[in-house]
Amino acid sequence: MSNGTDRLPPLHALRAFEAAARHLSFKRAAAELHVTPGAVSHQVKLLESVLGVPLFRRLTRALELTAEGQLLLPKVGEGLATLHAAFEQLRQRNEGCALNVHAPPNFASRWLIPRLNGFTSAHPDLALHLASRQSMIDGRDGGELVQRTNDGRDDAPVVSIRFGTGHYPGSHVDEVFAAEYVPVCSPRLLRGDRPLRKPEDLRAHTLLHDDTVLEETARPNWGAWLEAVGVEGVDAGRGSRFSDASLAIEAAIEGMGVALAVQPLLATEIEAGRLAVPFDIVAPANWAYFLVAPDADADRPPVTAFRRWLLAEAGHAKAVPVVTPGSA
Repeated sequence: MSNGTDRLPPLHALRAFEAAARHLSFKRAAAELHVTPGAVSHQVKLLESVLGVPLFRRLTRALELTAEGQLLLPKVGEGLATLHAAFEQLRQRNEGCALNVHAPPNFASRWLIPRLNGFTSAHPDLALHLASRQSMIDGRDGGELVQRTNDGRDDAPVVSIRFGTGHYPGSHVDEVFAAEYVPVCSPRLLRGDRPLRKPEDLRAHTLLHDDTVLEETARPNWGAWLEAVGVEGVDAGRGSRFSDASLAIEAAIEGMGVALAVQPLLATEIEAGRLAVPFDIVAPANWAYFLVAPDADADRPPVTAFRRWLLAEAGHAKAVPVVTPGSA
């Protein structure tokens, strides 16, 4: 069954043969394939020419498969079904209906979740799985980039928001925003017997420390911030210590003292009156927040939709309002 060439027969000819063999009719095969009976007959003759054998016995009002046609039919049907399954899998992968998002806990709870309804409302058919992970901070738990989640869709793309250097080989990386640190406290500390009006007033207040383990130069601590603003007489090491930034911010909300926190993450608390910025003196960090997607997933529709939305939200976010004693 060969004419001496290794070239595969044309796909159109194989489809025409398979349909005609199932129906034993060129007319019914043509209706299924949305072509004319003459076109089906032509494709079958082309296949017979390539193979060098007849596949049908053409009777007066019917078709019969030859022995060669009977041998070929199941294999052609199997091959076409396999091709169809592969194309469908690729189509579903490109369209996508799920997305896994991993983010640092503080970013996820204070910045992402308050805005996330805008994304899910715009994409109601996309199943979003958000995971809060300390490993999305560089240097934590081996610094993994992404990992699959047990959400029933192993092929669902994974993107991560990372706090780090921005150097992630093999990934598409976009900066979300820089990490700028400002002092934050309960609005109650702006008033009373020892109001916070200027940096020197920190001498009378408790400093709250975030002990998240980072590289020494990743972000400013109280010592670096006080030195940058030229304040002396404040013991930068005193005060209460917390294992992560979220706990330190909660302590500040409760009036326990003054914390250093990333300015863009605090808009919700400040707008609600739970936090205030006593003096708007910014200390930039060397690290920033980045959206990271593996190169293999970077152009998939769920990833590109999330990227457009996230970067637009970051661009539209207004500067955190500064609450001062005069405006409190």
